[in-house]
Amino acid sequence: MKKTTRRSGPVRLAIIGTGNMGKQHARRYQEIPGCKLVAAVDMNRKLVEAFAAEFDIPEVYDSVSDMLAQSQVDAVSVVVPDSFHAAVAIECLKAGKHVLCEKPLAVNHADAQRMVKAAEKAGVINMVNLSYRDMPSLQAVAKLIADGKLGDIRHVEASYLQSWLPSKVWGDWQTEPRWLWRLSSSHGSKGVLGDVGVHILDFATFPVGSLKDIFCKLKVFHKAPGDKIGEYNLDANDSAAMTVEFTNGALGAIHTTRWCGGHANRLYLKIAGTTGSAAIDTDWGNDIYRTSLGRNLEKATWKECKAKKTPNNYARFIKSIRTGVQDQPDFVRGAELQKVLDSCYVSDGKNAPVNLLKGKK
Repeated sequence: MKKTTRRSGPVRLAIIGTGNMGKQHARRYQEIPGCKLVAAVDMNRKLVEAFAAEFDIPEVYDSVSDMLAQSQVDAVSVVVPDSFHAAVAIECLKAGKHVLCEKPLAVNHADAQRMVKAAEKAGVINMVNLSYRDMPSLQAVAKLIADGKLGDIRHVEASYLQSWLPSKVWGDWQTEPRWLWRLSSSHGSKGVLGDVGVHILDFATFPVGSLKDIFCKLKVFHKAPGDKIGEYNLDANDSAAMTVEFTNGALGAIHTTRWCGGHANRLYLKIAGTTGSAAIDTDWGNDIYRTSLGRNLEKATWKECKAKKTPNNYARFIKSIRTGVQDQPDFVRGAELQKVLDSCYVSDGKNAPVNLLKGKK
């Protein structure tokens, strides 16, 4: 892994964007010894002041530029809306700050590549917050594959299922802006594919490897009279279905939807190889996975396993700053996933597969 300058003292950190996800970042950082939250940034002055008071953060700013000019921070967490990721992260990178950015890294591959180049030029730690990397079961299955326990991978099945459109499990989407904007392209939404599709694509490709080809179908279902509620045009995709070929030759089916009643937020992954299979289901818990190996493979039976606890992205980000050793998932990984997302929209528009390796040397 790439190395940068080590940090011996406390890591002083600013959180940029103080909404609900910003609070999640603050809680996680406060659990890490030697990490000190020193600044909070948000255009909404009342929001950022309340946030700072809640988490005992001494410095409050309503612009990134002011924070960078006045605060002695080592690192930032970028938790602003997706369309601002590139501009905010690049400004911080140019100032020499280590950056953890929320997913997706950007809104298109070109912006993601600009972020990669800025991070490389700055020579600092850079990570994208693909939060399901925190799952011990995913890390355990990735190691099984890396160690050759499943043999040559042949088939992959992955899904991310949510149910907040047919139910009110997370609230009433028809009356709450925090859900309505996710259904409206004019409000910056890329649909379920852009919102959680990035997670299931990483979930499947992190242990198995990169994709060669992808064929994607996107669907927007009727949800309201005129497919509009107030200022929100309900035109962003609700479901995405992908058939893929990995660079190792394996075939796969990957899909995600907001329409699957009975599953509040379920990720599922099954990977089958020549000498064994493994499966993950978040309904079992984040540390449980199942394998079919050896005698179980011969009998088509499964063994339940419990994975050891692994550090979350926030802890790995701070550790990377301290050690000077870049950990995953970095901006390069985020850009790779952004290229896949862009290709999904192209594939749907053309109703044809897209070769992801085209143009690569």
